[in-house]
Amino acid sequence: MTINISNSNNLKHRANQVIPHQTGTFSRSASHFVEGVYPEYIESAEGSHFKDVDGNEFIDYGVGLGPITLGYNYRPVNDAIVEQLKKGILFSLPHRIEVEASELFCKTIPNADKVKFEKTGSNAVTGAVRAARAITKRNMVAYSGGGGVWHDWQAAMVSRDGGVPKFNSELIKIFEYNDVEGLEQIFEDHPNQIAAIVMEATIYEKPKNNFLQKVRKIADRNGALLIFDEVITGFRFDLQGCQKFFGVKADLTCFGKGMGNGLPISAISGPNEFMKIFDELWVSSTNNSESLSLAGTIAVINEMKNKKTIEKCWKTGKKLFDGWNKISSENEIKSVISGYPIRMNMQCYDSNKKILPELKAVILQEMVKRGIFISPSWIGLTFSHSDEDIQKTLEALDSSYKIINKVQDEKYNHILEGKLPTTVWTMKINPTKKQI
Repeated sequence: MTINISNSNNLKHRANQVIPHQTGTFSRSASHFVEGVYPEYIESAEGSHFKDVDGNEFIDYGVGLGPITLGYNYRPVNDAIVEQLKKGILFSLPHRIEVEASELFCKTIPNADKVKFEKTGSNAVTGAVRAARAITKRNMVAYSGGGGVWHDWQAAMVSRDGGVPKFNSELIKIFEYNDVEGLEQIFEDHPNQIAAIVMEATIYEKPKNNFLQKVRKIADRNGALLIFDEVITGFRFDLQGCQKFFGVKADLTCFGKGMGNGLPISAISGPNEFMKIFDELWVSSTNNSESLSLAGTIAVINEMKNKKTIEKCWKTGKKLFDGWNKISSENEIKSVISGYPIRMNMQCYDSNKKILPELKAVILQEMVKRGIFISPSWIGLTFSHSDEDIQKTLEALDSSYKIINKVQDEKYNHILEGKLPTTVWTMKINPTKKQI
């Protein structure tokens, strides 16, 4: 079974002549997928499906790298954008929709007296870090996460650190998720120097032994701000975010991706005690008050409230989560879905429990050939994913395993038709460990 991707390949060739790394977003480039098998350019999308430039249709679990929470081409959001478009996009003064969007956001998100809209998650987290440094008069940051923010303060931690001044890396101290002692060690080693703890409330690993509550206490005890990066988890785990989901309040919280259902918008929010610092800081951009994204965000929040979209995503995701692991077990394939039904991660292992990227690549290859698009990085759901989508996906998985089970001695390279996906970046700085 093969799919025609000739038009994709032609566009990739043209792109490589004029665009570094083929596209402006690393995680969308062909090298991130099974190159030579996966489609590389999309023509259109609707609901939970997209069509590529060769006319192939796929059930999509990449969800735009995370932003698509309701579904592609979602009518109520589109209608809100079109209605605002008739009035204008950007103006010489603020538009009233910025006030309306801010009021709705603050009513929705706990611990949010004020909100400052930005255009990207990177910008939001960077703005929050700058605020923490200004408030505390300190420069260092304790960080736990997967990396990826491209601004200098954070890019110093990852392998793609070209052009980042070396001193930035000296200001970032990394601790591992659920490692309370490692975090405490950072504060012991750098007393009165840590401006903020910056972290995702959860990634795929779940908090253990009241981890988040302990982080909250460490921040308070040391006079540092707690910043939750909810660019991915916000508007996915709970409409009120991980602060509600886990019952822990941050000092500043950053949102993005899902709040716009694909529109370029993000946010920094928190109590007035901390948000008032933005009256003094240069955190500003011409397009932050762009009206189409604000209109779309209002529509997204109202849809999520009125239709309980997140609850539905959890239920749909659980069917995929449980079904995948059941079929893997039945076929004796060491492919495990972990994390949360709302944010899943697939890992593959050999008989010695060592991560086996070749097996993962073959599964991705066989699934895409059956019309199922899965990102190597994560598996996401939208409100538009149906029970029928899940059933087709699980049937495709079972069919794929029938091919994979023919492989002897775990030599999966023999049936890999494309290139192994490559890692976009790796963490360069090692986490702090408790000294003994």
